Amino acid sequence: MKKTMLLRNLLFSAAWLLITTAATAQEEEKTKVMEIYGFIMMDAGYDFNQIHPDWYDVVRPTKLPSYKNQYGTDGNTYFSVRQTRLGFKNWFKTGLGELKTQFEFEMFGTGVDAGQTTIRLRHAYAELGKFGAGQYWSPFMDIDVFPNTVEYWGPTGMAFFRNIQVRYMPIQGDTRLTIALERPGASADQGVYDDRLALDSVHGRFPLPDLSAEYRHAFKWGYIELAGIVRKMEWEDQNPTGYDLSGDGVGWGLNLSTNIKIGPRVVFRGSALYGEGVQNYMNDAPVDVALKNTGNPSKPVEGVLLPVTGLVGFFDINWNEKFSSSFGYSSIDIDNSNAQNVDAFKKGQYAIGNLMWYPVKNAMMGVEFQWGDRDNYKDGWSTSISKLQFSFKYNFSQSFYTKKND
Repeated sequence: MKKTMLLRNLLFSAAWLLITTAATAQEEEKTKVMEIYGFIMMDAGYDFNQIHPDWYDVVRPTKLPSYKNQYGTDGNTYFSVRQTRLGFKNWFKTGLGELKTQFEFEMFGTGVDAGQTTIRLRHAYAELGKFGAGQYWSPFMDIDVFPNTVEYWGPTGMAFFRNIQVRYMPIQGDTRLTIALERPGASADQGVYDDRLALDSVHGRFPLPDLSAEYRHAFKWGYIELAGIVRKMEWEDQNPTGYDLSGDGVGWGLNLSTNIKIGPRVVFRGSALYGEGVQNYMNDAPVDVALKNTGNPSKPVEGVLLPVTGLVGFFDINWNEKFSSSFGYSSIDIDNSNAQNVDAFKKGQYAIGNLMWYPVKNAMMGVEFQWGDRDNYKDGWSTSISKLQFSFKYNFSQSFYTKKND
């Protein structure tokens, strides 16, 4: 009887081993070639205070009123599906290594489409071996600093920019080194001279691409990353009358960021940034260049690059498999020039706290309290906004495979 039981167990074990081995071998024969992914997301909330009507469903200190009742009355309810997203990833084997592509868009209108629910490109990017090209995260920013919020725009003091670029990645993996040439661009503030016709003849020129780089060193507890950028900007007076307003400047910035695992359930995400003339790489900043009074009669004003400081600090907490939270603070501070308007943007602050529930796989429901604050340059104006937002998010993805020998 014992021999019969032993033989039966041996046969069962052998059969199970054959089945699992065959399944593993079959799985190993497959390789992923395409993934369709995204999510449907609905936000509903209440703005206790005013914000520019095109930015009703986010917290952007630069879009808060610069004087009393600039955007009407306090207290507005909003609904939005603008965070909804769709993306495609592909992987191809080539003689030069694996080719990876990503095409992704969302429904959050900005620029001329600000305030609208419309298609907006996020990523159009490809990598082949150690080289990449297309629209993707700038190496000057660290997307892993972005906290687990339901608020769309994110920390005001964070470098955040998807830019068109060509990049080289000599070191890849958890520890990495990336160097990129990026599309240049900047914005300017004419300040108190905004109504002077002489300024209409001054035009920006960008003779060189922006040069950015990042180095991340991974540890068991997280990572430390240092990123930098250098950029050449010129402004040419095409029709100088009386005095020439032409000038140039070299913008630069350093961004130190980290993720630190504090135990099995808590992650700290933080960054500290300083630079001059790098505002268009920031998540929420106004202009890179402004006019400055010189006191020189032959050239009373000149363009200068504005210094900027950005700070981010957030904690993401996974309470258990069903609940998580995120809370923290961010700020941005601009060193204004003396020819800017007194109501020019000076400082922005941002803070959130939330509780998220994951009732089933691929579904999330969250509630979040949001706060933002704006200080003007010189008129003493300061204003803030408080918001309460409820969000519902449903993820989806579908992967496609092929056999390795196909």
